[in-house]
Amino acid sequence: MSIEARPDDSIVRFYESVRRQVELDKVAKFPLASGRRVRDYAASLRAEIDRRRLRAAPIEWPAKD
Repeated sequence: MSIEARPDDSIVRFYESVRRQVELDKVAKFPLASGRRVRDYAASLRAEIDRRRLRAAPIEWPAKD
C-alpha cells in the first residue's frame, strides 16, 4: 500500500517510530536509523504529513561525521 493510500494516523505513527529510533540511536554504540534509506523514507512520510497538514514532531538527525 502506498503512503498516499494510508490513513492519517498510520502515517504519523510510522513517522514517530522513525523519530523515536533516531533519538535512541543518538546514544547507541551502533546506530541503525541514520542511513540514507531511513532518511528518504522519513522524508516521504514528512512530505505526506505536510501535504495533509497533520502534526508531528520534526526528526533531529544526528550530524554526519
